[in-house]
Amino acid sequence: MKERESVSEPRHKVNHIVVLGAGAWGTALAIAAHRAGRQVTLCARREELAAKMAATRVNETYLPGCPIDPAIALTSDATIVAAADAVLLALPAQHLRGTLDQIAAHWGNAAAVICAKGIERTTGLLMPEIVAECLPGRKLAMLSGPTFAAEVARDLPAAVTLAASDAGTREALIAALGTRRFRTYGSDDPIGAAVGGAAKNVLAIGCGIVAGRGLGENARAALVTRALVEIQLLARAKGGRPETPMGLSGLGDLLLTCTSPQSRNYSLGAELGAGRPLEAILAGRRSVAEGVETAAALGMLARRLGLDMPIAFAVEAVLHGGATIEAAIEMLLGRPLRAELAGSAGRAELNGSGNRPAKG
Repeated sequence: MKERESVSEPRHKVNHIVVLGAGAWGTALAIAAHRAGRQVTLCARREELAAKMAATRVNETYLPGCPIDPAIALTSDATIVAAADAVLLALPAQHLRGTLDQIAAHWGNAAAVICAKGIERTTGLLMPEIVAECLPGRKLAMLSGPTFAAEVARDLPAAVTLAASDAGTREALIAALGTRRFRTYGSDDPIGAAVGGAAKNVLAIGCGIVAGRGLGENARAALVTRALVEIQLLARAKGGRPETPMGLSGLGDLLLTCTSPQSRNYSLGAELGAGRPLEAILAGRRSVAEGVETAAALGMLARRLGLDMPIAFAVEAVLHGGATIEAAIEMLLGRPLRAELAGSAGRAELNGSGNRPAKG
């Protein structure tokens, strides 16, 4: 008679993991998945990058100094997804749809694990919404949290949210990816997790501007706190839970990216605040600062939903609306004073107008 399965044993097993996207984060995730005991294939979008990594066993372009174990397979052939149990989508947010459209016909039964943080600029859709459109009926999860790729690759302690509506998918992925030093915490709210990861990139640019402009630590602390309120508003409006952004995928990620020069978005904002033009900053970078494109998409989405997100709007105006940093700061400082929390003195933040709703 077959023994009863352990209560901690997932209903589905994930053995072969394909990581799509060989930037810093994709490479780090491949290293982490191998460390967790999985069979791993890292798939680069460019053949020359895959060949160079195969020859040197390191990603010198995006993650120098972090060895890639010989057991990790390297390829540029994305049809490998057909053989995967799970595919980690570590692609730039604005390239996710195009890549999925190209490989959808080759997709088998693998779970799609979204590791990109952004909002599609042309549609205003979150990453889980794009995957649901491109891969209808497939299992879907969102992996997000406060992580710098180099630290994950070096096996320094980190924790992430792994959100999936389906409990079996969630359990299997937590078991497949989690280790003592790469801790995976489950959630059943992928939309809430996606909102936190996307919006914090935009808001981190705002915090960088504050630092680059020399506005002080008081201003940065205030901005981080109010940014979290904006993330909660968006999560609720999109059907997620407002408490989800209080976890790793929201508050945790916000703290990391709004306080460290290692953050691509924070450092970009700091350069803007110090007076460098955006075009010059972007021209000198290889890696993508997701917040730049997401700022326009976030502003569009907030207006579509009737949300009052002044910090997000200010960053959008500086990056895409031709506003000066001085004008954006004056706009924020000139807003009327009101109750801090919607539940304590009227739900001002929820009606999108910045005014308290009428009684009755």
